[in-house]
Amino acid sequence: MPEPERKTRKDAARNQRAVLEAADALFARAQSPEDLTMADVAAAAGVGKGTVFRAFGDRAGLLRALYEARLEPVRQAVEAGPVPLGPGTPPQERVPALLDALLCFKLDNRRLALALEAGGGGTTPYRAGHYEDWHALLRSVLERIPGLTDPGFTAHALLAATRADLVERLAGPEGLTREDLRARLARYADRVVTARPADAPPE
Repeated sequence: MPEPERKTRKDAARNQRAVLEAADALFARAQSPEDLTMADVAAAAGVGKGTVFRAFGDRAGLLRALYEARLEPVRQAVEAGPVPLGPGTPPQERVPALLDALLCFKLDNRRLALALEAGGGGTTPYRAGHYEDWHALLRSVLERIPGLTDPGFTAHALLAATRADLVERLAGPEGLTREDLRARLARYADRVVTARPADAPPE
């Protein structure tokens, strides 16, 4: 590979890291997601605004990249980590653990999650790539639970309990604590994954 091309790629990767770090710091201090502008991020990262647009496309693309960067430790734990998030966990235990991890992530990144889900497609999170990934993962785990029907719909229903706007409502105006939210979600998920099929004979 020619040396200039290698240097160009290294510079681009370095600039992208700088932009994400700058965006992360600015977003943490911003009063609202709308306060984060591409110009401000470029200035904080020490790059031109065109560099930011080339790397991320637009403001929504930058927010998605920032979200994905913050989510990466959770993704690694899900893909190759130990119990209870990792693939070796029994499905009845893994489903509540996955939902708990997602809830905790959204509680820790409330404004970013709200901004991203609202921009996923109009006012819905369902067209965002990260939603599709979580739904596919949950569905695959639910399919391994004996007697559980319609895992696709069940995955949607479970993920609805972790929507950023609902989390914001419960943790904000309704004043539920982090531990209360986690406990309620755990009970809900446990009821779903341990419920007997509708046509199962009574005990």
